[in-house]
Amino acid sequence: MAQRVPASARTGQQIEKLLREGTSGDLQAELIRLGVRRLVEEVLEAEASAALGRGYYERDSERREPGYRNGYRRGRLRTAEGALEYAAPQVSDREEPFRSRIREQLGKRSAALERLAVEMYARGLSTRDIEATLADEEGNSLLSKSAVSELTERLWTEYEAFVTRDLSEYELLYFYLDGLAERLRPGQPREAVLCAWGIVSSGEKVLLGLSPGTKEDTESCRAFIQDLRRRGLRDPLLTVTDGAPGLIRAVEECLPRSLRQRCLAHRMRNLESKVPEQSWPELRARARACYEAPSAEMARALAADFERTYQGDLPSAVACFKDDFEACLTHLRFPLNHRQVIRTTNLLERLCGEERRRTKVIANCFGERPVLKLMYAALIRASEQWRGITISQFERRQLDTIRQELDEAHRRRHAPAVKAAARKSLSGFSSTQRT
Repeated sequence: MAQRVPASARTGQQIEKLLREGTSGDLQAELIRLGVRRLVEEVLEAEASAALGRGYYERDSERREPGYRNGYRRGRLRTAEGALEYAAPQVSDREEPFRSRIREQLGKRSAALERLAVEMYARGLSTRDIEATLADEEGNSLLSKSAVSELTERLWTEYEAFVTRDLSEYELLYFYLDGLAERLRPGQPREAVLCAWGIVSSGEKVLLGLSPGTKEDTESCRAFIQDLRRRGLRDPLLTVTDGAPGLIRAVEECLPRSLRQRCLAHRMRNLESKVPEQSWPELRARARACYEAPSAEMARALAADFERTYQGDLPSAVACFKDDFEACLTHLRFPLNHRQVIRTTNLLERLCGEERRRTKVIANCFGERPVLKLMYAALIRASEQWRGITISQFERRQLDTIRQELDEAHRRRHAPAVKAAARKSLSGFSSTQRT
């Protein structure tokens, strides 16, 4: 007869007995466990009744759904009070096997808990830290270290989707490119991981690419940019880089319709290393006056005075100042309100600091896969907080004019080659005709 009593009712009887007799253990904890078990069993029994079209004690009828109750199967539920066993009703003799959707969900980890674990990892906590943090009052972890590792692999899936996604939706105005030095392999020197981000026509800032490049040489940088272009990235108006020769050559080869800006933050650091400490405040002010002049013509006039003033005493500083000078002034062609944003890679520098703050926490984070996974998590989450720039209608017209000028200059540069190819083609056609 006991078998004819629903599992939830039997659990209810256990609760009543516990309340009458008490226990030598923790009464409150045991009541919570039994209460949760009874609730789960009641929900599962209601689901089975709905599938059969009748309650537990109702007789069969002609209108009943096919199938009948066929005992119970034990299930386990992980809770803050430990593993909890419950009885799940079984249904037999149906055209399609009965599957309890509620039980399937009970067997899964909380989606919110999983998202929290991934987010904690992305913010720089190790798997051991997360396991310790997500524990109940008795120290029982809600997620094991292996479970956390399994969850954080989602970041690798996200990274793979990120580095293969289509970029043709972006109408790029400003493009920033730099390398982050990371130790990808234990016992080996740090290697460059190339990172790209940009400002699109809406004024929004977006992270565009992240890929290991071995070093900032021309070949690695060229392959990185070409991959972005294969995925639909269009020529920007302006590309901003530091002074790495490999980056500069790759940008000039792969983005021929774009202007190039030398990062002024890097240039000022280069200058400071060439100047005695007592001379730096004055020289810095004069260099900044050149770089931040109202126009390129004014900047060149100030630069000539800078050279005359310091050539005798600080020739190495003057040589550094003159190196790639025109690329330091490119931002002066663009709208006044955009210049502070486009003359340095400072945002990327801050991203590097944020990313290194997180990777530093996980001392054993070596290997290309774990490092890239964590770098991507840190950078993509930091990029979500970026503030864009405002672009007025007048500034849009300025940018359109610059685009037209760059397109026309590109056509003029390639016109002789196009004409020569056309003449060669016609010559070959004529020779064939004569033959």
